[in-house]
Amino acid sequence: MELLYVWRQATPEGKAIIFCLLIFSIVAWSVMIAKVVQMRRAKRLNQFFNAEYRTQKNVLDVFDRRVQADGCPLFMVYQAGSLELDARLKNPDGNGRKQFVSLKGMEHVKRSMENAVAQESLKMESGLILLAIAVSGAPFLGLLGTVWGVMSTFGHIAQQGVATMAAMAPGVSAALITTVAGLLVAIPSMFAYNWLVHTLRVLTVELDNFAQELVSKMETEYLEEK
Repeated sequence: MELLYVWRQATPEGKAIIFCLLIFSIVAWSVMIAKVVQMRRAKRLNQFFNAEYRTQKNVLDVFDRRVQADGCPLFMVYQAGSLELDARLKNPDGNGRKQFVSLKGMEHVKRSMENAVAQESLKMESGLILLAIAVSGAPFLGLLGTVWGVMSTFGHIAQQGVATMAAMAPGVSAALITTVAGLLVAIPSMFAYNWLVHTLRVLTVELDNFAQELVSKMETEYLEEK
C-alpha cells in the first residue's frame, strides 16, 4: 500500500525514470539468464569434449570421425586447428595426406586456433556490456530522479509558503523511490556481472591452455624436422 501511495505521489518525470529503469531491469535479467545458460552449457560441453578428446591416440582422430559439438568452445578451437592442419597435409592430387607439414604451415595452424580462441571469447563476452551499463548507469538514473523529485517538492513548498512535514513527506518519499528502483536494477546486475566475468576468464584460460596443448601435439605428430 505504501508503494502504491508513493507511486501516485511521484512526478511525471519520476514515473518516466522508473519506467526506464523497468526496461533496464528486463534487459539486464534477460542477459543474465541467457549468459548463465550459455556459460554453463559451454562448461558442460567442454568437459564432454575434453573427455572424448583424451581417449584418442591421434590428434586428428576426432576430426576424421566428423564429430560435431555445436556450442562447445573447445571443439570450435579444435575444429579450426584440425581444418587448417588437414588442408596443409593434403596431397596436391587430393588423395591421402602427407606425413609431415612444414614449419610455415604449422604457423598457419597456430594462427587459426588463436583466431578461434578470440572468436569464442567474444561470443561468450557478448552482452556483458549491457550488464555493465546497468550496474553503472541505473544508480545514477535513480539519483537523477530523486534529486529532480526533491527539487520539485521544495519548489512546490516554496510556492505554497507552508514548510510542514505533511507537505514535504509525500514528495520526498516519491522522489526516493527512483533511487530504490535504480538500486534494485544495479545490485543483481553487479553480482551477475562479477560472476560472469570470473567464469569468462576461467573459460578463456581453458581455451588458451587447450590451444597450446593441441599445437604441441600437432607439432609432435606432424611437424617436419630438419
